[in-house]
Amino acid sequence: MSVRRSSVEALLTSQELDREVLVKGWVRTRRGNKYVQFIAVNDGSTINNLQVVADAEKFPEETLKDVTTGSCVSVKGRLVASQGKGQTVEVQATEIEVLGKTDPEVYPIQRRGAGQQGISLEELRKIAHLRPRTNTFGAVLRLRHTLAFGIHQYFNDRGFFYVHTPIITGSDAEGAGQMFRVTTLPDQNPPLTEDGKVDYSQDFFGKSTNLTVSGQLEGELAAMALGQIYTFGPTFRAENSNTPRHLAEFWMIEPEMAFYELEDNMDLAEDFLKYLVRYALERCPADLQFLNDTYDKELLNRLRFVIDNDFQRLTYTEAVDILKSAKQKFEFPVDWGTDLQSEHERYLVEKHFKKPVILTNYPKDIKAFYMKLDEDGRTVRAMDVLFPGIGEIIGGSQREESLEKLEQRMQEMHVPAEELWWYLDTRRFGTAPHAGFGLGFERLVLFVTGMTNIRDVIPFPRFPKNAEF
Repeated sequence: MSVRRSSVEALLTSQELDREVLVKGWVRTRRGNKYVQFIAVNDGSTINNLQVVADAEKFPEETLKDVTTGSCVSVKGRLVASQGKGQTVEVQATEIEVLGKTDPEVYPIQRRGAGQQGISLEELRKIAHLRPRTNTFGAVLRLRHTLAFGIHQYFNDRGFFYVHTPIITGSDAEGAGQMFRVTTLPDQNPPLTEDGKVDYSQDFFGKSTNLTVSGQLEGELAAMALGQIYTFGPTFRAENSNTPRHLAEFWMIEPEMAFYELEDNMDLAEDFLKYLVRYALERCPADLQFLNDTYDKELLNRLRFVIDNDFQRLTYTEAVDILKSAKQKFEFPVDWGTDLQSEHERYLVEKHFKKPVILTNYPKDIKAFYMKLDEDGRTVRAMDVLFPGIGEIIGGSQREESLEKLEQRMQEMHVPAEELWWYLDTRRFGTAPHAGFGLGFERLVLFVTGMTNIRDVIPFPRFPKNAEF
């Protein structure tokens, strides 16, 4: 009877010893002497390596010459209690087969140091196809998966419906205008109209289309029928931003809820974030401990702090008063009506309140057209959730349900109503109070992993002048 392959994680946690096992994975290190060789094997299922012990009499150097860092091996042997420190079990090899060789002279991770020793995170971005083999990116990608799964779990358990919204769109949800065009027209000599403009009526969709910046507007349509929904998909911004917090392609989670008002929206956002942080702590303790020990000694304390403390809630106006009276000097001045910068948001979270903050009731002129006007006519029922080290992690609002007020706001902000006739229909036919928010997935992963650059929490980052891999 053939032995079935076991994962490294399953073997490391197994209570059933003294049995034949088969494991396959990539070699992290090989060391030893003329009597015995120790091979560390990892298959990605866990941050921890499985130690394979090879008797030098059975596996001389000639046999093991291709067992180098980065090579892929298949090992059969006996799972036994380990005699060494650092692991509870090990495999005493009876067969070792090299499935894929690696030349240690040219393997970039080997050449510059295995794992994170001797190779910077910036250098690893240049070899993003190989960086998942390092401890750091293995941990980050496992946490990314766990958080994504937790998001679906959270909403499913609470009666939300997952809605797939379009990636290609003919509208600009944010009114920002910084979008990637989607076209099948030729690069040179595209068809022109009589007035010399590109004739998009001859394009694939018969109109000008772009990659979406948000699934929110379509999400609202679904919420007006299903009650409470969420979207989770890729979004795109053509901003020329080269900061550690911006990507051109990223993922967004956007719940929309009928019959929710601003308070309900804040309650959901806080509960949602606490759930996800707790979910990661419970399911990825080894990965988080590694990231805590390697990069950020306060990571675990910061994650637990989010779970253990209520978020501070205050209005934008109150926040401006606090910032204007702060003794700290800011690079960007603060006045009522200006958008808060990351330094202002982080001051409120990290120095003033020392806890996550939810800011509400922003000036209408710095927020999107679809946000519900407050009674004062100056502010809208917006909310931003601010986190330590990140700044804004969630942005949301109660949506304007009044057709008349929404049309007026669109006119004031030069949003073409004729392009969004379908969106306005939800206010014509059975309108209802509703609210929602958007969570940038990469910013969540950035916070939970303690990484400092958003390009290191997505497998293949897209940013200005970079679309490699």
